[in-house]
Amino acid sequence: MTRLTHFDAEGRAVMVDVSAKAETDRVATARGHVHMAAATLARIMDRAVEKGDVLAVARLAGIMGSKRTADLIPLCHPLPLTSVTVDLACDPARSLVEITATCRTRGRTGVEMEALTAVTVAALTVYDMCKAADRGMTIGEIRLTHKSGGKSGTYEAP
Repeated sequence: MTRLTHFDAEGRAVMVDVSAKAETDRVATARGHVHMAAATLARIMDRAVEKGDVLAVARLAGIMGSKRTADLIPLCHPLPLTSVTVDLACDPARSLVEITATCRTRGRTGVEMEALTAVTVAALTVYDMCKAADRGMTIGEIRLTHKSGGKSGTYEAP
């Protein structure tokens, strides 16, 4: 069983000391989606949402959110991200917007939280921009799909 490392000998929450770890190239990809009414998705695809281009704004919000992860998640290390991509794809067959974020850095700790934050912020932005038309939207299945770099090696979601 993997030991949880955010606790000191007395059981208090601490920020993990990563100073002894080697700097390596680290990459993480996360995915999630926003499920909505077909009419809402059609408005997004037609760029007919009154607040503007939902996909463009959500992409930017996801990138900006990834850069603020350490401000949002307690005990998360602030990281110098070298690259962040956020892709949004409309899927009319499933009536959803699929969101994929990939974050990269060269550092001592991974970028999983940054990728997960990017997807979450992008999804919340889609919801915010469309909520007047569709309050029944759901945000779901946000998960890590890939991680590489560092001592724990590569992870690929099944």
